[in-house]
Amino acid sequence: MLYYLLYPLREYFFVFNVFRYITFRAAFASVTAFLITVVFAPPIIRKLQALKVGETVRREHVPGLYDLHKEKQGTPTMGGILILLGIFASTILWADLKNSFVLLALMVTGWLGGIGFLDDYRKLVSPPGSSKRGLSKRTKLFSQILAGSIVATFLYLNPGTTTVLEMPFLKEMAVDLGIFYIPFVILVITAASNAVNLTDGLDGLAIGCVVLSAVAYTGMSYITGHAGFAEYLGVYHLPEAAELTVFCAAIAGAGLGFLWYNSFPASIFMGDTGALALGGAIGTVAVFVKKEIILLLVGGIFVVEALSVLLQIISFRSTGKRIFKIAPLHHHFEMCGWAEPKVTVRFWIIAIILMLLSFATLKLR
Repeated sequence: MLYYLLYPLREYFFVFNVFRYITFRAAFASVTAFLITVVFAPPIIRKLQALKVGETVRREHVPGLYDLHKEKQGTPTMGGILILLGIFASTILWADLKNSFVLLALMVTGWLGGIGFLDDYRKLVSPPGSSKRGLSKRTKLFSQILAGSIVATFLYLNPGTTTVLEMPFLKEMAVDLGIFYIPFVILVITAASNAVNLTDGLDGLAIGCVVLSAVAYTGMSYITGHAGFAEYLGVYHLPEAAELTVFCAAIAGAGLGFLWYNSFPASIFMGDTGALALGGAIGTVAVFVKKEIILLLVGGIFVVEALSVLLQIISFRSTGKRIFKIAPLHHHFEMCGWAEPKVTVRFWIIAIILMLLSFATLKLR
């Protein structure tokens, strides 16, 4: 919005020429999202408390975990509303809203945020002990697949994009998926959305990793959209992707603002409202900037968390034995005696290392 309102004024005041620079708008998008989130958090938290929109801590099958988390009972949830407010307001203010990538990214984020909101709401209004808590897994999966299908179809039919996958570390190797690129994109977006949701179990864990992933894709979006950098690094150049730098910066800023209140001990939880939306947003950006495979590295924490759940299910159903004391993995370490803040910070450290390695893949090709 500001891009269209203020940039034309450059003819009268040269200072407004800065609005043409994506780096300028991305920086201010991040700061704006952070400030919006921080400023609006207290009244939203108070409103959620007044509405008794609080977390319900269930008694788990594994002894001891309930005792570790019982103090979280009643903490306001559905804080994803706050994150989405920061992302949408900031992106609308600072991004080029004629950019189809930005519009689709906002659409996926909003759609999955809405599905997450309905899931959180259903959980809150369901009677205690009810088996019908939240939306069914089938409904959520269908909603994620639908969002992924729209993005996949757009990319497949858009003459400006390609169905070729770039391989990290292998400059000369590329795989053209052709029509199979559509189910691949659906898989990436759906898996990313669910993986972030599974990681959201400790104060600050998921949102901290999301911020780091957003920072990584802020840089990758800028490189992909910049002709000079893309040519120098030998990566696919896609001019439209540059504007996603603003969107990713807004995610990072809103995430930091939310982390201010979600850090241990958390004053608010993001719930499915935030987790499903943020995972979908990161996955969508990954396919837009043609860095789908690198997402396995950038979101390595999310990947490992999701795999821990999958392996636990396979092992228990096939052998009757569990690999971990409890899944996802962060709870396993809690049951091993690690304090919650220690688990979170150590996972953040790993996520930082993975983020740095992801940037290294751009040059080591």
